[in-house]
Amino acid sequence: MKDIKRRIRSVGSTKQITKAMELVSSSKLRRAKQRAESARPYFEAQYTLLSEIASSKKDFSTVYTEERPIKRRLFIVIAGDRGLAAGYNSNILKAAVAAHEGDAEKPEIIAIGRKSVEFFEKRGYKLVGSYPYLAENVKTAHCADIARTVTDMFRNGEVDEVVLFYTAFVSALVQNPERIKLLPISDIGAGTGDGDNCLISYDPSPEAVFNRIVPKFIMSLIKCGVVESYASEQGARRTAMESATDNDEQMIADLYL
Repeated sequence: MKDIKRRIRSVGSTKQITKAMELVSSSKLRRAKQRAESARPYFEAQYTLLSEIASSKKDFSTVYTEERPIKRRLFIVIAGDRGLAAGYNSNILKAAVAAHEGDAEKPEIIAIGRKSVEFFEKRGYKLVGSYPYLAENVKTAHCADIARTVTDMFRNGEVDEVVLFYTAFVSALVQNPERIKLLPISDIGAGTGDGDNCLISYDPSPEAVFNRIVPKFIMSLIKCGVVESYASEQGARRTAMESATDNDEQMIADLYL
């Protein structure tokens, strides 16, 4: 009888923790969802602008659209700062590892989130940048610094491809690991016009304007990835903690019986 009562108290304490974490995640999820939804129009507007510039000339080509033989890659991997979020962290980290299984060399990494930093440090990857505890209070300046590093490395030929790994927020119950190739930029301008659009002129040239906008485009993509991932983390943690609380309640009922 004492063992059963002790077990009930122990499970009850765990239930209080999981319930509190569920409520905190629910509160954070509402704010994170609003941030994710408000960031999307900004990215879509920039993508439209890039497409219009790229479609202004038939022979459009810049350093950011140059396709090269891929020898060195740079991965930007966004994971969480804490655990207890079901498969949220493991899913995106596994996706990043699977993406370079056939490569002769490991990619260089920009790790966003404590779990991402710890994962790649332990496995001997070269970290170009590490940004733990960034997602909850992400600022445009942080994303601009990352975008500047990415574009400088690609422009200088230090890497031949840049890929962003993040978790897309679909709903509180569904979060999908995603990957986007940031550089080189391909398919920009496809299907947007016949080329040589004379209605808009770009000074000094479409290529110069395009190259000036690309770092801002990369910055907005990174920021969108961070806010989407943070919303996904809160959704996954809320679902996991809700399930854990339900299991605790069922276990306590069985013990009382």
